[in-house]
Amino acid sequence: MPVNSYNGIAKGLHWLVLLLLVVQFIVAWTMPDIGHDTKPDGLIAWHLSVGTSILLIMLVRLAWRSVSIVPPPPDDLAAPLRVLSRSTHFLLYAILIVLPLLGWINANARGWTVRLVGLIPLPTLSPEGSSWGQDMGAVHQVVAYVLLGFVGLHVLGAMYHQFVLRDGLLNRMLPTHTPPQHSR
Repeated sequence: MPVNSYNGIAKGLHWLVLLLLVVQFIVAWTMPDIGHDTKPDGLIAWHLSVGTSILLIMLVRLAWRSVSIVPPPPDDLAAPLRVLSRSTHFLLYAILIVLPLLGWINANARGWTVRLVGLIPLPTLSPEGSSWGQDMGAVHQVVAYVLLGFVGLHVLGAMYHQFVLRDGLLNRMLPTHTPPQHSR
């Protein structure tokens, strides 16, 4: 593993969150519109379950990041790019924690029980019928689009490093393949 590479747990959590985000957006775009009397079944139940999974993994990821060594950006990275990188990463973490919380608040305002990974009932964050909680549904939707923008910025940054700067930065988060050692 290169010196400036993230450890296997950090890489695994990163790619697991990406996979869950892809699933989450597919479910969100294909689930039925949510009306006043909509029940949390089918794709809506999946959306809630995947959302709580993302929240849990992000909290684990944040905890892991706080106790593990995070490789620094390259020494020769320009100060504005360094600030943009740190800001983007901070906002990605923040949005990936806040977005599921907004959905949870909205679900509770609809009278729905939110379950961690679809199994463990979670506490209520807003009372049923709460107008504030119902308004969080619209905020949840807007923040989801903001998340897509930041994911796009993150990917563009990785591509810029890979194809313009050619500094190998992308390899820090890619799974590495080590050829097997053969004995002679």
